[in-house]
Amino acid sequence: MALNRDFIGRSFPPGEPYEVSRVKIKEFADAIGDRNPVYRDPEAAKAAGHPDVIAPPTFPIVVSLGNPAMADPALGLNYAMVVHGEQRFEYTRPLRAGDVVTCTSTITEIRSIGSNEKMVVETDVKTVEGELVCKTYNTIVERGA
Repeated sequence: MALNRDFIGRSFPPGEPYEVSRVKIKEFADAIGDRNPVYRDPEAAKAAGHPDVIAPPTFPIVVSLGNPAMADPALGLNYAMVVHGEQRFEYTRPLRAGDVVTCTSTITEIRSIGSNEKMVVETDVKTVEGELVCKTYNTIVERGA
């Protein structure tokens, strides 16, 4: 079944703000096996020019994939058939401990590739004050039968 093309171009407003904490940054760095001290030690982060520990570059995936569009039954996404296609990030500055962020997601593309459906979601990750921290690009593929 094809995904609902009426969702292309739709933007989904931010959900609840997410507070980026030292604990969550450390847990994420541990999960990806990155021992860089700027993700754990405030003094190492300050020595590198940051006001506090920073998050690994792929950390925004934690907050950016929770957009409400993907849970909308009208989209027609079969999660049982979804695989991760690609992700990339464009940064204004690193995410850091103490940031409180929200995400606005827009479905920018849905298309068929053979029996598969490809969907691209772009998300602006901003502080609650409105500062753009990064933009994420996530591609998911719903495998065909």
